[in-house]
Amino acid sequence: MRLPTLRPFLGLTTCTLLLMSPLFGSCHPAQYQAQTRTVLVEQFETHGLGFPWRNLTCPICKAIFTILDIALLSSANEERVAHAVSEACIRLHLADEQVCRNITELFRDDFIRALQQSVLWPTEACAVLVGPSCGTFDIYAPWNITLPKVPKPPVTPPSPPKPGSPQSRVLFLTDIHWDKEYETGSAADCKEPLCCRADSGVPKWKRRGAGYWGTYSKCDLPLRTVENLLENAAKVGPWDWVYWTGDIPAHNVWSQTRNQQLTELTVISKLIHKYLGANVTVYPAVGNHESTPVNSFPPPFVHGNRSSAWLYDKMAEEWAQWLPEQALKTLRYGGFYTLEIQPGLRVVSLNMNFCARENFWLMVNSTDPANQLQWLVQVLQASEDRGEKVHIIGHIPPGLCLGSWSWNYYHIVNRYESTITGQFFGHTHLDEFQMFYDEETMTRPLGVAFIAPSATTYVNLNPGYRIYYVDGNYKNSSRLVLDHETYILNLTEANHDAKSPDNPEQNPKWSLLYRATEAYGLSSLFPSDYNTLLRTFINDDRTFQKFWYLRHKGHVSESCREACKTTMLCFLRSGRSDELDECDHLNGFAGNLARAARKTLC
Repeated sequence: MRLPTLRPFLGLTTCTLLLMSPLFGSCHPAQYQAQTRTVLVEQFETHGLGFPWRNLTCPICKAIFTILDIALLSSANEERVAHAVSEACIRLHLADEQVCRNITELFRDDFIRALQQSVLWPTEACAVLVGPSCGTFDIYAPWNITLPKVPKPPVTPPSPPKPGSPQSRVLFLTDIHWDKEYETGSAADCKEPLCCRADSGVPKWKRRGAGYWGTYSKCDLPLRTVENLLENAAKVGPWDWVYWTGDIPAHNVWSQTRNQQLTELTVISKLIHKYLGANVTVYPAVGNHESTPVNSFPPPFVHGNRSSAWLYDKMAEEWAQWLPEQALKTLRYGGFYTLEIQPGLRVVSLNMNFCARENFWLMVNSTDPANQLQWLVQVLQASEDRGEKVHIIGHIPPGLCLGSWSWNYYHIVNRYESTITGQFFGHTHLDEFQMFYDEETMTRPLGVAFIAPSATTYVNLNPGYRIYYVDGNYKNSSRLVLDHETYILNLTEANHDAKSPDNPEQNPKWSLLYRATEAYGLSSLFPSDYNTLLRTFINDDRTFQKFWYLRHKGHVSESCREACKTTMLCFLRSGRSDELDECDHLNGFAGNLARAARKTLC
């Protein structure tokens, strides 16, 4: 059916959207009525950009997708649809006018193509973008990977290594978010989703100007801070190897181009090589901000200019100094790879964008995109057969993934618990972890997903990086994480020289924030230790408040108590996304925690 004009229909719908605008989210964290549950939810939502679609309320989402379903029956209406979406964004004050226009133009082609290829009803699309409270998504219905018919080996509980056993020191970098437009003295509080930039304007008062080394606000990092971090990390080496889990570009997602993304990928890759040296191997993973539009990672069945070949090919070019050809082959195919780090230890780098509900290409088909999880099973079975241990790295933590993907990943970790001895992620910008338990009883701890803090300050954080101490390279090594340290740059000190407070430190000091075993009184960091720590958090509020402080890299304004604490414990225990939902509802939060956690667009 060809629609001669959409003007009357869109005009009516715009009026409807405006009438409903009080229900619509803004670019800032929503305030929930129950005061006791706001703190943690705000902490989650602070790290979301707040647009374009993750702010939608259910009624508005359904109205928009009803328009799209009708309008997109004719390709001639694409321009009108894009214009209508842009106008709705502006009139509903989702963002500044220019941001609305830019983000619509940037997303329109890919998003419309994905929508046209999908078979979604409005209730299904909104179930993806808003959450299960807004409908059900049959395309995201349960699906299963196939496990080999090889019996699971008997599980032997890990034991600490003998005193003096070798350890591997592993540098972990994540969420660098370099902002090329960062400008010292610019406004740290602005109307755009990202501030401290040349176009952010002049601060209303001096202390809210962007600092030299970074800023406690919704700002990313200047290049000098990235280089200073790498220079410091090189000094506190040597490193046996490095894990680097992505998110290179800044959060100006409304104004990015492919050329800019590729340039930043090249610059940061070369800087890491320059400062850490040619003798240190880096194992990267793909972040959700590497692409433009942000979160847009079409599975390999999408070919041509809309595929991710432009990004994966450049990654293969820049990372060839670290990765062998076989790893580069699967990197070019789907953004994931595996290789042997040392005899007896293998790394698997997953493309976690294939599990992310923000990746709108999964509306077309979300069943094991790129067959990545089935490939993971094959890798793990081969490693089990050879007696190898495996570390898994990725950007988005599995507990924040789409339900079926998360469930299958959890199932794989259960089956190969004796082989998978480390899981390392980033994305949230905070210092966290998520637990994995045996599926039969959900009481025996068998795995930990370590979520490391970001390099960037976004939002209101100190810059930071992580060091892992792993059981070393010797016969029968467990290859488990034994301890970890977090280093930060205290911006309050770095931006104000002690002798001349109006000037920044020229050689700022990166300091040890904490060492995990010392901070929490643990002998090791095995899954059983983290399970014990969770129980300690419940019974000892002082220890939990220490965790809350460290979670924010030493810069937090409020404590976390009562409902905030309960919801935080839900998150830490939920290595599987349905566990987060279940804990959320059992504690009376009506889906607010789960939704807020998944709004993270870091």
